[in-house]
Amino acid sequence: MHAFSAADLISPAIKRTKWFLFDQFRLTTYLKLCLVAALTEGGFGGNFNVPGGSHAGGTTSHSSPTVFAPHNFGFSPFAIALIAAIGILFIGVSLVLFYLVTRLRFALFYSLVYRTRAIRPGWRAYESQSWRFFLLNIAVGLVFLCTIAVVAIPFLLGFYRVFMSSQAGEPFNWPSFLALLLPLIPLFIAIVLAGIVLHFILQDLMLPHIALENVSAGEAWRQVRARITSEKGGFALFALLRVVLPIAAWILAMLVLLIPAILLVLLFVVPVAGLAVLVGSSAGMAKALFILLIAAVVVVGIAIFVTLGISVTGPIGIGSRNYALLFYGGRYRALGDLIDPPLTQVAAPSQ
Repeated sequence: MHAFSAADLISPAIKRTKWFLFDQFRLTTYLKLCLVAALTEGGFGGNFNVPGGSHAGGTTSHSSPTVFAPHNFGFSPFAIALIAAIGILFIGVSLVLFYLVTRLRFALFYSLVYRTRAIRPGWRAYESQSWRFFLLNIAVGLVFLCTIAVVAIPFLLGFYRVFMSSQAGEPFNWPSFLALLLPLIPLFIAIVLAGIVLHFILQDLMLPHIALENVSAGEAWRQVRARITSEKGGFALFALLRVVLPIAAWILAMLVLLIPAILLVLLFVVPVAGLAVLVGSSAGMAKALFILLIAAVVVVGIAIFVTLGISVTGPIGIGSRNYALLFYGGRYRALGDLIDPPLTQVAAPSQ
């Protein structure tokens, strides 16, 4: 497969996505593929929630600083144990879901490479590879989070001192607060960019090596690093377009769907509002019936919105994955040889 530039592959990726989703179109197959793409290619990120507190004003007496202890928040030992159990359960469920998404990511890779709309063959073919890739992602994620924590400790300690001094009755130290806050802006941007780069290296570049050759993470990274080193500008443009193109596609999709979405909201809000009025003026079985009707309308509305969301997110995700496959397939022969031949020359591995 010829190594085209990142800019030249936009149109081929769109054509490949149109063929994959709409050739011999079946709605159930389309929704299935869009759901898999929405789960695996829907983006990445997180919410960084820093717990904070407030104190009541109205007095300037020299009170002692707040002590962060469980009894000050009204937590009994049973409540602490329950919170810990819920936290452990949440982490466990999250890890299971993340593993399943990883398996689906390999299944979608298989489907796009071998041009099959079936998900099960890829789910079975890459079981061992997906498990090792899951562990690799967990390890990289932990290292990334630990690095962020180490970098953030001086800032957290500084913010803690500023807030505790204000709780002790001193005026809030705005210069110190801003001196801590302003450097966080470029640091936050750098962390986001580092996360994006890690994501693309793992999902777009290392995953094909692990899937097709069943190599170790170290060997996959060695091959990826060699290719990046030999073509820094090409990979930099690819990374830029890999971020910009999905954002542009999302903006375009939102503009196209804005008016239909408003009409759809009105279509469900008006009946719900009317039924709510009837609920207020009725009693007994009639009131229960109206409540059930409201619940049914809400459920149908949510189902339609979720389906529309999947239908929009799916093609964008599949297009992004096709774009990454076409780019790296031009630099990685084992992948390019599978993507480039006509459909009749591509044979999936035996199960």
